[in-house]
Amino acid sequence: MLYTSTRDKSIRVTASEAIARGISDEGGLFVPVDLPEFSIDKITSMVSMSYIDRAKTVLKEFLTDFTEDELDYCVNGAYSAEKFSSPKIAPTVNIDGNKNILELWHGPTCAFKDMALQLLPYLMTVSAKKTADGKTIVILVATSGDTGKAALEGFKNVDNTKILVFYPVDGVSPMQKLQMTTQEGENVAVCAIKGNFDDAQSAVKSIFTDAGIKKQLAEKNMMFSSANSINWGRLVPQIVYYFSAYCDMLDMGKIKAGDKINVVVPTGNFGNILAGYYAKQMGLPIKTLVCASNSNNVLTDFLKTGTYDKNRDFYATTSPSMDILISSNLERLLYHMSGEDDGLVADLMSRLSVVGKYSVSDELLRKIQEIFDAGYTSEESVNSTIKSHYENYKYLCDTHTAVAVKVYDEYVKTTGDDIPTVIDSTASPYKFSASVLKAVLGENVPKLDEFEMVEELNRVTGVDVPAPLASLKNKKVRFSDVCEKEYMSRMVFKLLDL
Repeated sequence: MLYTSTRDKSIRVTASEAIARGISDEGGLFVPVDLPEFSIDKITSMVSMSYIDRAKTVLKEFLTDFTEDELDYCVNGAYSAEKFSSPKIAPTVNIDGNKNILELWHGPTCAFKDMALQLLPYLMTVSAKKTADGKTIVILVATSGDTGKAALEGFKNVDNTKILVFYPVDGVSPMQKLQMTTQEGENVAVCAIKGNFDDAQSAVKSIFTDAGIKKQLAEKNMMFSSANSINWGRLVPQIVYYFSAYCDMLDMGKIKAGDKINVVVPTGNFGNILAGYYAKQMGLPIKTLVCASNSNNVLTDFLKTGTYDKNRDFYATTSPSMDILISSNLERLLYHMSGEDDGLVADLMSRLSVVGKYSVSDELLRKIQEIFDAGYTSEESVNSTIKSHYENYKYLCDTHTAVAVKVYDEYVKTTGDDIPTVIDSTASPYKFSASVLKAVLGENVPKLDEFEMVEELNRVTGVDVPAPLASLKNKKVRFSDVCEKEYMSRMVFKLLDL
């Protein structure tokens, strides 16, 4: 299988090249030239498999320049039993009728990013040996909270790599910040920026495509790559868990082979839901992909109107990983849905960069709306959803998952479409213990520090505290740098000691 760029479809690279480079030279994102097809028989054959074997079945279709031994090394290393607290890796839990929660947060950082970022370092290591000519790969990451820690944990002490993470100083939860600033590893560095996630992400993309910076790195035998979902190696592992969830629902007797399901995803950068789109295009029987947004509802507006406009108020919410106004992976969807019109995509992305908005044709919007629906919810509704689902089902969800649950409930009320549905649960509630505790207790929240909040939430609900979060309590903070967003490129060289 070969890959091309969303902004220049004449490009052809292997999977290894796409993963090692992260982003195409002209700023486009790598996408597969063709998608593999999975029949219902092939999907049902995966029901009896472990998650590791399901992953190998899907990934081998995309990583065709990896040998079987290389793929085994990557997948077995990523999803080993000691890294994940559930033997199913990503279990599907039925909580009410056709409502099924896909728990993606049983990995070492308690967020769905582990599903990809435990695998990416292995993919990167194998890819670099094939394509990077002995260079040290500098992984440059912008994070809205979860990607940063998951990438740091995945890449810590990996040979011939360095990883630099930038996060918005006031845009992550206290637990997310602690996870990053206490990170162990000799090849890691973390810096806060004065700005939001979009500022960090835009700066990272600019650094990636700066010829002068790349030349300076090359002189030191280094090259950039990405652990954000702009990297195909971050996105392709996420396709796996949609197939796995369907197999789990077959195994649970919630559906029969060939039955369609809906998928609801709390969405910020559009990568997680895009993986669902790829699964659907490959043959997984998904009827509708529902995009769930918080108050930063730029994606909902786009999917309803066809106009993407980031020129709007930015809200810092209790679901900070979704506090994003520039959703990078939407570019990939536009490429596919426009009939691979790289010129159109390049023009739309230029408009977004220069004026902050663009509109697509009615025909293109109609095609997108045949597959996607969307909704958003307020902070008040997030709190009431956490409270009601705990009280009614004894199921405790985090703030991001609550956004998806509420949007799903409203979708069913509006459309009557209540077929079996998978709702992505993207983080442990203990990553946002203050917000979740407030939702459960109402306004009767005692004044406590972060770890006292964790203990109180555990006392009130009886839900186990994940070991990786409990162990943070006595860890020493290693990283305290803060920089202006305009100086991120300078900070890159400082953190690399260049």
